Amino acid sequence: MNNESSNRPATRGMPLNLRAGRPDREVRAFLRWFNLAPGQITDRSVGTQRKLWRLMALAMGRRPRVASVSQRTIPGPGGPIELRIFSAGPSKERRPAFLWCHGGGFIVGGLDSADSICRSIALATDCIVIAVGYRLAPEHPLTACREDFLEALEWVAQFGGTLGIDTTRLAIGGDSAGGNISAAVAQHTARNDGPRLALQVLAYPATDLVEEFPSLVENASGYLITERLLRGVMAHVGDITDAQDPWLSPRRQPDLRGLPPALVISAGFDPIRDDGLDYAARLRAAGVPVELLHYAGQIHGFLNFDSVINAGRDALDRIAIALNHAFAGDCARDRTIEVADGPGSAFAAFRPVTELVMTSLIGWATAERVWLTLLGRLSARTDHAARRLLDSRFVPGAFLRQTAVAHGNELEARQTWPHTASLHCMQARKPHESSPQRDARERPPKERST
Repeated sequence: MNNESSNRPATRGMPLNLRAGRPDREVRAFLRWFNLAPGQITDRSVGTQRKLWRLMALAMGRRPRVASVSQRTIPGPGGPIELRIFSAGPSKERRPAFLWCHGGGFIVGGLDSADSICRSIALATDCIVIAVGYRLAPEHPLTACREDFLEALEWVAQFGGTLGIDTTRLAIGGDSAGGNISAAVAQHTARNDGPRLALQVLAYPATDLVEEFPSLVENASGYLITERLLRGVMAHVGDITDAQDPWLSPRRQPDLRGLPPALVISAGFDPIRDDGLDYAARLRAAGVPVELLHYAGQIHGFLNFDSVINAGRDALDRIAIALNHAFAGDCARDRTIEVADGPGSAFAAFRPVTELVMTSLIGWATAERVWLTLLGRLSARTDHAARRLLDSRFVPGAFLRQTAVAHGNELEARQTWPHTASLHCMQARKPHESSPQRDARERPPKERST
């Protein structure tokens, strides 16, 4: 990568508060423990990195139970592509589908690291969620991952009816590297008369593999994903001679008109924060409606840590809301919502004590989840027992942490752009009944379980 520009993203509709004064309180507690770990993950072999990230994603995600989880293999351009299909329950009618592309810097991640995210979204929507496994670097070139995700989308559009899918209502999304891939595939389908997408969900996406943004320096270390880690990832990927090609760096696409509406999620303490924000601004400038959710006190990857970071739950719930609206044919929302810690709890006067308590509880809950996840890897029987424990109130660290959060300050969300509702009607499938008053009343749905 090189530093072509020191400019921040265009200001139209950008968050008023790019970066909170300090990370949100749960993130502070989580980072105190995480930063105690010796060395960097990139100091280890790629194989070890994959194992560590898989364990971390399985342990730190809620992984709620859903009615059905199945595996399927489809033919791909470079070999079989694995799909994991999540459904919240049976339906007499065909349902829309949401394809999820996992993150991991193009070198780690897989169906297991996407598992918790997909389960949560499946529970909160009336759609089938499909996690897509793709070929990873350095064994394969960076073009391979997007070829696989595109092939999976086209397969679902052609054969999804066999899975009970309404193939006229499809959406895609991904986090980090998966956001890069999703943005590239959304551009490809729009330019080549591919499947029509109701929505593209881009969570802290890396849309430019060339340019470095100010947030890379601002958040260089201490916030889970570091500048050193990112450079280590690129070293594993190797020399990318065509990095300016929009197929690899979708931000480089000169014409973004005609793309599907987007939901973009960004985090204040993310080294690639400005990359995603800049792409959101470019989409808006091209007339593409963008619902921008900005978490000024959060870190890269927080969707994967929703067992201990409530903002992860909030973001997943908001993704579900956006998908429900998109699949209902509602008008696309073009707005910016900023979500952050509330002003304080009843115990604010005892902040040092509450910080210590929260740090202890999150450390306790994290250790419990890691231990139970490792136990569950031993066999199907132990996995079932571990999952039942994680879902129950008999895991004291998690129970006490949830109790502490319930008595503390909650997240606050406010729409900071525009000041009135901005809706873009895109050939609505059903009569639209939205209004500024209805939008103001919307809240993420309460957690559901089965």
